[in-house]
Amino acid sequence: MSERNNKASNFIKKLILCIITVLILIAAVVFALDPFYHYHKPWFGLKAVLHDKEYQCVGTLRNFDYDTLLVGSSVMENNNNAWYDEAFGGTSIKAIRSYGATADLCYLMDVAYENHDIKRVFYNIDPSSLSASAETTYESTGCPMYLYDKNPFNDVQYLFNKDVLLTKIPYQLANSFIGNYDEGLSYNWAKWKSFNKEMALGLYTRKKDTAPMMEETAYQKELDANIALLTTEVKEHPETEFIFFYPIYSMLWWDGIIQTGERDAYIYNEIQMTNALLQYDNVRIFCFQSEEEVATNLDNYMDTIHFSQDINRLMLDQIIAGEYEMTVDNYVEVLEGVRDFSEKVSKEYIVPYLEQGLIAHEE
Repeated sequence: MSERNNKASNFIKKLILCIITVLILIAAVVFALDPFYHYHKPWFGLKAVLHDKEYQCVGTLRNFDYDTLLVGSSVMENNNNAWYDEAFGGTSIKAIRSYGATADLCYLMDVAYENHDIKRVFYNIDPSSLSASAETTYESTGCPMYLYDKNPFNDVQYLFNKDVLLTKIPYQLANSFIGNYDEGLSYNWAKWKSFNKEMALGLYTRKKDTAPMMEETAYQKELDANIALLTTEVKEHPETEFIFFYPIYSMLWWDGIIQTGERDAYIYNEIQMTNALLQYDNVRIFCFQSEEEVATNLDNYMDTIHFSQDINRLMLDQIIAGEYEMTVDNYVEVLEGVRDFSEKVSKEYIVPYLEQGLIAHEE
């Protein structure tokens, strides 16, 4: 009986040792290859394969080498980092949050500033971000907080993650050694998308009745909080040049916010934010919103907001050339010009599409 017990005991010990060994090997593989870059930048000649911003963005900001940030929402993602590196020097990295809320983007910038000296920040301001809550949304939207905090004990959710081991690591290896993955196109989503007026119109539904125009100050509380967030970043980092810009949304988006009655509040928000930021010497701001040739050509878009990579490149070229820059002397005039453009959309550009029945209406 004793001999049988000894054999059973030895078997259990060997089994436990085997399990521990396998767990150590799994953790070691995940740590060494680290597809979310939670611990380090790429090793073993692997490329930085960036495609899951909620999982990878914070890790890359903490562990990669860079001195330039490309900050913004999904419309910022399709930039190629190399464009900025070639034009301005330095090494750029993306700090991206799909919603583009100010609080979330400021959170990412704070992560970057923890261990990096930043020369330049290129920051895409989405109009809706100025009226959004000034509270971060990472936890409330289900982001993997074990990759955001610095608690080593909850890293078990990463180190022993079946999806990481069987999906993310093979994807990382395949893109590093097979094909021609371009590291500059981090988080790029445009590759398999179509940009044409049929797509854009198909994803736009117009309100049946036009709502009364809101008061300009409808979002004042949210606006004030977002102004405080951005101006704090600028003020606390005088060594950084901040280049802000308002991107080119399609005419469908402008028609939509006239229909919802939000247009005047959005323009007011931009005027107030621009005024606040222009008080600082390390800030430049560009406004591309009223570029009629682009905004009215729906072949540039896949929906009301998202444009092709060619438009990303166009805006960068205009920044390089100093075009569409706003100053303390002209910013009100420029943004009032955006309001004028939106009126032209409502009274001229949208009319043929309505007459031809190409725009769906709410039931």
